[in-house]
Amino acid sequence: MENNWSLIELFKLGGPFMWVLLAFSIFTVTIIIERSIYIFWHDCKVAPLSSRVKNLINDGKKEQAIKMLSSLSHKKTAATILQTLLENSQYGEERMEKAAECEAQERIRRMENGFSYLSAASSIAPLTGFLGTVSGMIGAFKSIAAATDVNAQLVANGIYEALITTVFGLIIAIVSLVAYNILVHRVDTFAAETSKCINDLMPALLKD
Repeated sequence: MENNWSLIELFKLGGPFMWVLLAFSIFTVTIIIERSIYIFWHDCKVAPLSSRVKNLINDGKKEQAIKMLSSLSHKKTAATILQTLLENSQYGEERMEKAAECEAQERIRRMENGFSYLSAASSIAPLTGFLGTVSGMIGAFKSIAAATDVNAQLVANGIYEALITTVFGLIIAIVSLVAYNILVHRVDTFAAETSKCINDLMPALLKD
């Protein structure tokens, strides 16, 4: 066996459980890319938009602020939340705050779509790798039991399967966990900024 192995050779040495790990890896990468694009496209920055809205409200231009937010709602997640806040301001503080919070929760829910799958992949992938480890060791011991002359070459394939599936399972788990925490942090930051924004705008709207 050559010292420099290709990914295809490693895949073959990993045994049948590598197909399961391959499915996990494709699934994980797809979710990470899709969620990253979604969050990037919808622009989760809250402070600049909040500042523009607050200036318009202080200038007595609430309707203009609503129109501006409506025009941005397709690409700025915070825009729909602030628009809901402004549109419900005429119904009083409690109604206004509740409407904005409900809209914020819905937007956050949409942002978090797929996060549970990443969390599951970070747990299940290493378990699948360990299952491959057990399978490989069973194969190695089976070869030893059936042979009269035991040598390293005899059990090599079983050990390869055991170690390679473990490595790939852990790699998938690490990538899933890192991506999950980065994305969750971004959503948590958005949620905190949105809450602060709502609290900052409510006094100005109640004066209107």
